Amino acid sequence: MTNTEDQPYQSTGSGAWTEPGAYEVAPGVHRIPLPLPMDALRAVNVYVMETSSGLVLVDGGWAVPESRTLFEESLKELGYTIRDIRRFLVTHLHRDHYTQAYVVGQEVGAGVSLGIGDKPSMDLMHDKDLHRDPNLDRLQLAGALELAQGWRSMMPADRPPMDDYGMPGEWLDRDLVIDLGERQLDAVATPGHTQGHYVFADHEAGLLFAGDHVLPTITPSIGFEPKWVDQPLRDFLDSLAKVRAMPDLTLLPAHGPTGMSSHTRIDELVAHHDHRLELCRAAVADGARTAWEVTGELPWTRRNRRREELGPFDAVMAAFETLAHLELLALQGTLARTESDGTARFSLPAPA
Repeated sequence: MTNTEDQPYQSTGSGAWTEPGAYEVAPGVHRIPLPLPMDALRAVNVYVMETSSGLVLVDGGWAVPESRTLFEESLKELGYTIRDIRRFLVTHLHRDHYTQAYVVGQEVGAGVSLGIGDKPSMDLMHDKDLHRDPNLDRLQLAGALELAQGWRSMMPADRPPMDDYGMPGEWLDRDLVIDLGERQLDAVATPGHTQGHYVFADHEAGLLFAGDHVLPTITPSIGFEPKWVDQPLRDFLDSLAKVRAMPDLTLLPAHGPTGMSSHTRIDELVAHHDHRLELCRAAVADGARTAWEVTGELPWTRRNRRREELGPFDAVMAAFETLAHLELLALQGTLARTESDGTARFSLPAPA
């Protein structure tokens, strides 16, 4: 939601990073950008690794016809078909990463792996007894119930089918090494963007398949998943520190151009959130009490838009992100927190 200025890093391959095609980013590794209709991100990078037993992919794209057509055409450029895919390593459960991996995996018998931290959200999505959108309670907690009507208008009236959101064949649990024969990947749990987010590090090749954990030109949304967690920003910052402690690697993100230093970008993301935390603290010091009130005091996007200029979806994301920052400040003791009528309120702590 919030983001820093675009960086002048170029994607491997000619043209903009969203330009269709199959681009070699390292020997035996190719990037295929797939379209995201009706999404401001425009595209998602799917990474194809060639192994002696077949193709292993990091993420799969969104299961919509536009993406499927381009997916098969791009694989054909490399001399392959979907039948050559043996496994999908999905960084997290969001539809632009998971759904096409699941659908294609079912068709061709390819294994699909997903972080076990995403299982509570998947269970909630499959819960037929769930009749209330959990995001409405979160809006109440943020003091932003005025957004509820706009949020409902964007959601389907009926429960959507789950045909492209079946359970994975394998849940990844804890950090582990994935043996692909010629290539060894460190699968590293990085909760924050979602609780089950994973990155995959090829240390020998110096590559970091970063998913949405580290993005080169925007800051990832925090904790936007069906099953809410209390401290998604704390988890995200801890995960950034975990990846920062690894050797510096070439960033292969899910959205945006490739080629940036993982250390450089992580340092920028940490500095960005430090700044946002201070802005939130200052807004509370000036009298804002709820996450929605604080949201109104902060600039949004690199164009420094005001809260009132945001569309319904972006306004909800802004409220949730601000709530995550305030909850972390309360955990740290920088702010005091109370809750009444389902709404969290924040203030400066009383003097000792």
